[in-house]
Amino acid sequence: MLQTRDLVIWALLCIGYAASLQVEITPTQGEISVGESKFFLCEVVGDAKDIDWYAPNGEKILPNRQDIFVSRSDEATSTLTIYHANVDSAGIYKCVARNADKEAQATVQVKIFQKITFQNAPNPQEFNEGDDADIVCDVVSSPPPTIIWKHKGSKIQFAKDVRFKIMDNNHLQIRGIKKTDEGMYTCEARVMARGEIDFKTIKVVVNVLPSIRTRQSEVNATADTGSSAMLACDADGFPEPTVTWARNDVVLGTDDKYSLNEDGSELIIKDVKKVDEGDYTCIANNKAGEKAEEVSLNVFVQPKITYLNNQTASELEEQVTLTCEASGDPTPSITWSFGRRVFTEGEQSLDGNVVVRSHARVSSLTLKYVQFTDAGQYLCSARNSIGQDNQHMYLEVRYAPKIQGAVTVYTWEGNPANISCEVLAHPGASVLWFRDGQQLPSTNTSNIKIYNTPAVSYLEITPDSPDFGSYNCTATNTIGTESKEFILIQAEVPSSPAIDRVEPFSSTAVVEFDEPDSSGGVPILKYRANWRQVGQDWTDKEYYAEDGLSMITIVGLKPETVYEIKMSAINGKGEGESSPPTTFKTQPVREPTTPKLEAKMQNKGNSLKVNWIKQDDGGSPIKHYLVRYKAKHVSEWKPEIRLPHSSEYVLLNGLDWNTEYVVYVVAENQQGKSVPGIVSFRTASEPTTIPDAGGSGLGTGAIVGILIVVFFLLLVGVDVTCYFLNKCGLLMCIAVNFCGKAGPGAKSKDIEEGKAAFTKDESKEPIVEVRTEEENTPNQEGGGPTEPNETTPLTEPDGKIVKDDKTTTETEVKNANSEVKTIPNEAPQANGNESKA
Repeated sequence: MLQTRDLVIWALLCIGYAASLQVEITPTQGEISVGESKFFLCEVVGDAKDIDWYAPNGEKILPNRQDIFVSRSDEATSTLTIYHANVDSAGIYKCVARNADKEAQATVQVKIFQKITFQNAPNPQEFNEGDDADIVCDVVSSPPPTIIWKHKGSKIQFAKDVRFKIMDNNHLQIRGIKKTDEGMYTCEARVMARGEIDFKTIKVVVNVLPSIRTRQSEVNATADTGSSAMLACDADGFPEPTVTWARNDVVLGTDDKYSLNEDGSELIIKDVKKVDEGDYTCIANNKAGEKAEEVSLNVFVQPKITYLNNQTASELEEQVTLTCEASGDPTPSITWSFGRRVFTEGEQSLDGNVVVRSHARVSSLTLKYVQFTDAGQYLCSARNSIGQDNQHMYLEVRYAPKIQGAVTVYTWEGNPANISCEVLAHPGASVLWFRDGQQLPSTNTSNIKIYNTPAVSYLEITPDSPDFGSYNCTATNTIGTESKEFILIQAEVPSSPAIDRVEPFSSTAVVEFDEPDSSGGVPILKYRANWRQVGQDWTDKEYYAEDGLSMITIVGLKPETVYEIKMSAINGKGEGESSPPTTFKTQPVREPTTPKLEAKMQNKGNSLKVNWIKQDDGGSPIKHYLVRYKAKHVSEWKPEIRLPHSSEYVLLNGLDWNTEYVVYVVAENQQGKSVPGIVSFRTASEPTTIPDAGGSGLGTGAIVGILIVVFFLLLVGVDVTCYFLNKCGLLMCIAVNFCGKAGPGAKSKDIEEGKAAFTKDESKEPIVEVRTEEENTPNQEGGGPTEPNETTPLTEPDGKIVKDDKTTTETEVKNANSEVKTIPNEAPQANGNESKA
């Protein structure tokens, strides 16, 4: 089919010369959006020499214009192009075709309109919390658009929240904006006439003014200790604030004195000094503003004694004042101490000799009447709430000699004695000895020697009869002289002790006695007991005179026999008279006396060791001991344990936890059994396992496994050690039983004496171990060198040390070791309910 334009042209051609030129513009009208470009085609029917375009203002459009361009494609067409149209481009454009005197024209209406354009809608837009926010969205179009605001995709309901309002300029106002108002807002523009719509998304950010919380408003620190102080504040806000610190309006940074952590919240003040005390400002700053808080640093100074000097004074001649000065903050209190005595501010001794006064940081201690006992170290102590400082000073007191020591010394002819002259003096004193005005030693006194130490002068005398009497010690220094008389007295043998009571048994007797009325002037060394059957020879035994000895036991007596006993005392000079004989009769042969028991809980807590002290055997040797025990709350006794006569204790193992037990021990001889010795005790509470701490890393199973491995390795180590050292253990057993070899250097072992095992049918009882220990009591207690006394010579005349040749030996040998165990009845029994090994 032919197009409409072609039909029009054919129609014009058919008309002929009736209309020689025809002009048509395509399109016939145009709407252009501002900024767009569009062209219009002018077509001429007929022979046209010129085709021109005219602007709305009637001016011919020239070809060289930039915004409107005219071009002729061929003889019948011309194109008008409008580039980047603006409102000035609107109007009626005219196309004119000419040929000689012929002219034809056509017009086209060009309309220019404004599309929706967001001229000013910044993204994001920031506001401070609490401010009236004005969210900018400037939109232009023709006709003017309708603006709709949305928040988070939903249309804002202005009626529901009066804080929201659309301004005349289409901006959105939010009065008193909150942090919760933050988010994405949509500014939507619509032109109803064209159905045009466009929108702009704007992010609204609400900045929050910083808030500051100081961790401590006041921080205490100690100066001059090399320590640091930390001031800290925590700041909140949006965006996250920057924290800085200032002092006296000067911002502090990291240097030799200060350091800051990464976010600036912690200020470290290094090596705190007193000058660092004061207020520090924590400043938090962000887009919303600035906030500041102060933190106070209080710097305390430990006490330090700054002045304390030694002093010198003379006894009773002058007053002396000791001065102690100390610094510190808070101001320290100062006290004085001398030995166990403590002197404080304002204190005065009862005798008025010591007065203490303090003023500010100075304290003085005044001694009004200096005595030699005041000499020594004095301690000045300065204290405040954060510490203390102590320093010593020495008070030197010069005084005349003072002589001390025992005035009377006892000895006997030929026995060297020492007279001790103890001298206290400062400066040191020289000491001289005199007798009857003659200085010692003299040419006529070869049995006298003098030995001097810094504090004591010893006069050693080996006296003959004329040497007993008075001796003078004279000490002299630059301050004065002091003399003292000492008396050497002839010693005597002690008087006899008095026998108070004899308590006889079948084979022993306990003798109670009183000390002699007179020791003879020298210490009693021993007591001698003599006893016999009437009409027979005396038997004697010596007992060392230990402190408070007032009772002895004589043994080896025959039952139902009359004895007489007497006692004497022995000192260094010799043995005194014996006491009058006392007669007693031993008891008939009878059962042993009750054993005295002593129970001691073992470390395991459910194990007990019961010791017994052997008493009188009743005149017949003890055959064995019988042990029974049970828990108090049950009626049935554990199987009786029979122990050898040499046993001294029983060890009860495997007892029930936290249970009260009673133990009976009976001694038996040919005459019968003794009254039981009884002891009661309670075992410890069963140890509780430590609960597994949650999240501690290792579980209970892992810990138990580790303990088992450690215990196994320990057992292996012990077994190997036993194999090589003691020739025993599991390795030894394997070597003997499987390899037929003994351990290296192994020797056969004797079966231990006293071992026994007690079993009972169908019962499993705790293991009981019984051992007796071998103890040797020495003849006499050895001792190191002692200080000389009045009866101990320093040396023999030839320079050798004198020793006493008279020694008495007393040895008590206790029973040999034995061991008894009871074990559960799991093996065939050899002899009824008991088997003995």
